[in-house]
Amino acid sequence: MYKKAAKVRYSECDENARLTLASMINYFQDASSEHSETLGVGMDYLKKQKRAWILNSWQIEIRRYPKVYEEIEITTWPTGFRGVFGPRDFCMRTPEGELLACAHTLWVYLDIEKGIPAKPREEDKIIYEVEPACPMEQVPRRIARAEGAKIVDTCQVRRYQIDTNRHMNNCQYVKLATEVLSEDFLPKKVRVEYKRSAVYGDRIVLWMAEEEDRVIVELCDEQGVLYAAVEFKGE
Repeated sequence: MYKKAAKVRYSECDENARLTLASMINYFQDASSEHSETLGVGMDYLKKQKRAWILNSWQIEIRRYPKVYEEIEITTWPTGFRGVFGPRDFCMRTPEGELLACAHTLWVYLDIEKGIPAKPREEDKIIYEVEPACPMEQVPRRIARAEGAKIVDTCQVRRYQIDTNRHMNNCQYVKLATEVLSEDFLPKKVRVEYKRSAVYGDRIVLWMAEEEDRVIVELCDEQGVLYAAVEFKGE
């Protein structure tokens, strides 16, 4: 298990001085990459192996959004390896132990030369300490497509949204999706399913549907092919 202590910064908060959902996801992403770096299997190592871990999905449950300057602790750990998949969990707590948020993620090990999934080698798995998953609601990895979705926005992928894999960073899809939510909607349960990567210059069309128990935002290309789907639920 990897643990990271931090203090919520002003630049990570919304107009109510709460940590934003996107900033929470960035804390989780940073902790996972730092974990791999400390074990010697980070970006440089993977680049030499011509491999990469690609995020497939998020499931996030938020009990409370921490406030500006509040001290927090992020922990992350893998929960096992299944073929080409590597599940990883996260928790955000206060130093006193209050659980603020937890998350399941699923990653795919990719052969970047061939562009296809590959099974990680035993030496690439054994270095991680596998621990039990967070006790969270069991939900499907795939998000059901929305009924009656309407176009609510369009945008073009900018350079600042591109990461070291040369595609739009995982968190940027969530940022775009939260922009079209109503101002008074505070997500407490979030799921994200990634289908394919947007790259610099791509135009993204955002479709939104408000159903009885969820809001779903689909990020598609101009032909309607899905990049990612984000599902939000409130209290």
